[in-house]
Amino acid sequence: MSQSPIINVMIKASEKAARSLLRDFGEVEQLQVSQKGPGDFVSAADKRAEKIIYEELKHAYPAYSFLMEESGAIEGENPDYCWIVDPLDGTTNFLHGLPHWAISIALKVKGEILFGLIHDPVKDEMFIAEKNGGAFVHRTKRLRVSGRNELMQATIATGAPRRTKESKLRFIKEYNAMLNVSPGLRRYGAAALDLAYVAAGRYEGFWERALNPWDIAAGILIVKEAGGFIADLDSPKADPLETGNILAANQPLFTEMQKVLKAA
Repeated sequence: MSQSPIINVMIKASEKAARSLLRDFGEVEQLQVSQKGPGDFVSAADKRAEKIIYEELKHAYPAYSFLMEESGAIEGENPDYCWIVDPLDGTTNFLHGLPHWAISIALKVKGEILFGLIHDPVKDEMFIAEKNGGAFVHRTKRLRVSGRNELMQATIATGAPRRTKESKLRFIKEYNAMLNVSPGLRRYGAAALDLAYVAAGRYEGFWERALNPWDIAAGILIVKEAGGFIADLDSPKADPLETGNILAANQPLFTEMQKVLKAA
């Protein structure tokens, strides 16, 4: 893939934050047995990683704006350029010592995601995409979505929403409907990695409701650049980055998943 200076800065920021998170992750298991538990420790780890990423990106591009999980929106001199950062996607997994979490960084330019990175420090995998430049893992291996075309043979990922009772009830209906046609359902608790795995052909599809922009911004671009399809769950005109309701799939199963979920 291209040697874009923006991608180089994203990689540098992610790798620096990853070293901090891996050190903290090594301490989590010891805290599981303590009376206080690891909750406060993990919250601090999350904020440390975000600070590292923020400082690296800010140093390289001081005028850009930010939208981050912990700190929220920080407007820069150039609001047309905005970093969207989740320093620790899969916080609950991290909290419980489960090695399935990631760093997610995207750059939105004038409303469009142009660069995306999802980094899994534990497995040492980094998924990267540039608009019209393809999607890659480790910058060398090109990503392509799966070619499977039957839901019964597909592996589909999802996540349970936390925000409202209505979204939870809707999810239960959708889950049951999908389970009837595709028994290979998975829920691992890290939306960024779910999207990366769709791009890599490990999953055929993924859907989830009530997500935040930093959960999915990088993944949306990576899936698209790997040949996948992205849509809002309820309206073809809506932007899942705005609604938080997302469907991602390979081309053969995209329409099939839409039909199943809409009928639920």
